[in-house]
Amino acid sequence: MSSTSATTWRRFAQHPAAVAALALLALTALWAAAAPWVFEQDAFAMVGQPFLWPGEDPRFPLGTDSFGRDILVGLVYGARVSLLVGLAAAGLSSALGIAIGLAAGYFGGWVDHALMRVTELFQTMPSMIFVITIVAIFKPTILTIVLAIGLTSWPQTARLIRAETLRVRASEYIAAAFALGLSAPHIVRLHILRNVISPAIVTATILAGTAILTEAGLAFLGLGDPNVMSWGSMVGAGRQVLRTAWYITAIPGCAIVLTVAAITAIGNGVSLLLNPNTDI
Repeated sequence: MSSTSATTWRRFAQHPAAVAALALLALTALWAAAAPWVFEQDAFAMVGQPFLWPGEDPRFPLGTDSFGRDILVGLVYGARVSLLVGLAAAGLSSALGIAIGLAAGYFGGWVDHALMRVTELFQTMPSMIFVITIVAIFKPTILTIVLAIGLTSWPQTARLIRAETLRVRASEYIAAAFALGLSAPHIVRLHILRNVISPAIVTATILAGTAILTEAGLAFLGLGDPNVMSWGSMVGAGRQVLRTAWYITAIPGCAIVLTVAAITAIGNGVSLLLNPNTDI
């Protein structure tokens, strides 16, 4: 580990909540990645008696649902879907937001005006309804869900990057770069992007948590990918028996809450790392 990396880690480690959240998220990702090798059956296999409560049968530590499916297996396989959707959708929306924000802030004029009007158009539409519409029109798959969430979540990043780009573009060293005759791609890549990327990194963690919640909401409504097990579909499957077997809904619900809280805590830690004088 280089001295710079070690220093960065020491500063991040000063925030216990962020470190604990990172450890929890890493453990969840490890379990999710190892699911096919840890469990013999898939998440949809009916392997036991229905409605076994957690701890009632040692073979099923978290019990079984109304179809006799192992809730622990479903929870681990559901983590694969939630983490994949969260990371992929956040990456897509961040990339779009950064590209649009940089273009609007750097070129200004009619480019800025046109891109900001498009951004405002997306912001005026309720994102959840927009996502539901896209998923309902096309076949509900993981790819469709990621694209729908990513294509509706970029305006916040775009506006933030545009504001930062306008600030950096007005600085003296950018004026010097123009005087030296450097090309626009060179100035944007080496002198502007590296100075505006920090807030986008923090925003990406918020987008990842929002994407996980959105996917869970879609699956709860029956608009998730029917070929994969997700936490949202597990919550939806247990709503019919909420009074008599509340654990079927509560367990994946807690997983959603803890994962989103962990991602938010990591984002707070990164924000404090990049902006030591900021109180969160």
